[in-house]
Amino acid sequence: MFNRPDLGFAPGSQRQDSDAPIRQTDSDAAVARLSAAQKQYLNDPFVKYLVPRAQFQQPRPPLINIGTYVRTKGIDDLVEEWLSRAEKAGTQCQITGPHKEVIRSYIELDFPEITTKKAMSIKKSRELLQILGSADEVKLANGGAALHAPRYHLLAADLRGDPVDTLQEPLTTSSDISPLPILSPEYPTILLFECVLAYMTVEASSRLLRWFVDYFSANNGDEDAAKSKGPLGCIVYEMFGLNDSFGRVMLNNLRARNVSLPGAEPLTTIDSLISRFLDTGFHSARALTLKQIRRSYVESNELARISRLEFLDETEELDLVLAHYAISWGILIPGPADREIWSNWGLQEKDHSEEEHQF
Repeated sequence: MFNRPDLGFAPGSQRQDSDAPIRQTDSDAAVARLSAAQKQYLNDPFVKYLVPRAQFQQPRPPLINIGTYVRTKGIDDLVEEWLSRAEKAGTQCQITGPHKEVIRSYIELDFPEITTKKAMSIKKSRELLQILGSADEVKLANGGAALHAPRYHLLAADLRGDPVDTLQEPLTTSSDISPLPILSPEYPTILLFECVLAYMTVEASSRLLRWFVDYFSANNGDEDAAKSKGPLGCIVYEMFGLNDSFGRVMLNNLRARNVSLPGAEPLTTIDSLISRFLDTGFHSARALTLKQIRRSYVESNELARISRLEFLDETEELDLVLAHYAISWGILIPGPADREIWSNWGLQEKDHSEEEHQF
C-alpha cells in the first residue's frame, strides 16, 4: 500500500522544504478521515492514534465527510473483494483488511517525515501494537524512519526515482527479518495509490507501474515460473478531468498552496485513466468517478444511513466535486489457471431506485 511519494533528500534541503505542502495534504486527509469516523460515516477505531491532538480537531463539513466516505467505500469494497477471492483460492495475499489470516504482508511507503511520525505513534500506542504483534516483534529500523512487524512493514522510499534503485532491494531481497522478500510475486498483491500518482509526472508513475508488472510477470521463458506468479491488482484514487472550469479553479487553489499536480493534469477522461494501466502491461482495467460510485455502487441501506447523519444542502457542488475524483483499478494475471477466479475482480453495481439517492 502506497500513500505519498518520498523524496529521499537530506533533512533541511531546499527540495525537501518545497514538498512540505504535499506532505501537508497527507495530514489534511488524515483529519478528514478522523472527522468522517467521528461523525459515524466510517468505522475506524485507529485513526485517532495517528492524528496529532485528535480530540481537538474540528469536524469537517458534510461535503468533505461524504467525499471521504465515498472514497473509502469504493476502495474498501475493492480490497474486500480481492481478499475474498484470495480466500476462495486458498492463498494468502499482500494487503490488509478484516481477513487477518489471509494476509501475508502489508507494506506501506511514505515520506520519511511521515513514516517517522507514524512509527513513533505505533510504538507509543498499546492498541496499535496489539494489532501488529508483541512489543519485541515490532521493531524500528533506518534510524526510526522504518518499522517492521511480522505482517506489517513501514518504509521510506523515493517513488519518483527509478524503482530499480529505490524499491528493488528493500522489497525483493531477503533480509534478517525473513528468508523470503517482503514483497513476493508468488502471492496475490494489491498496489494502492491514494493521491500519490497525481504528484509525479506521468512518465514517473508509468515507470513505477511497469516495474511492478515486470516483477510479477517475469518468468525468463520458464512456463512453470509463470504459473507460480500471483495476480497483481492496482487501485488508484486521484483527481482527473481538470481541464474544465471547475478543474482550473481546483488547480489554482492548489497552486496558491504551492501544490502542483503534474500527474493529474494530462489525465482528462475516464479512458485516459484506463489507458495508463493497459499501456503499462496490466491485462484489464476499469475506472469510475466518485459521483458514479455514490449513485450506483453503494448499497441501499448505506444510502439511507448516510442520509441521516448530516444535513447536506450543497448537492450540486458535491456532485461537481465527486465528478473530478476517480477510483480506477487494473489487474495482471500471469497464470492462466487464475483467470477464472480473478478476471472479473472489481466493484459491483447495486440495484436501487433513484429515490434512494438522498445524500
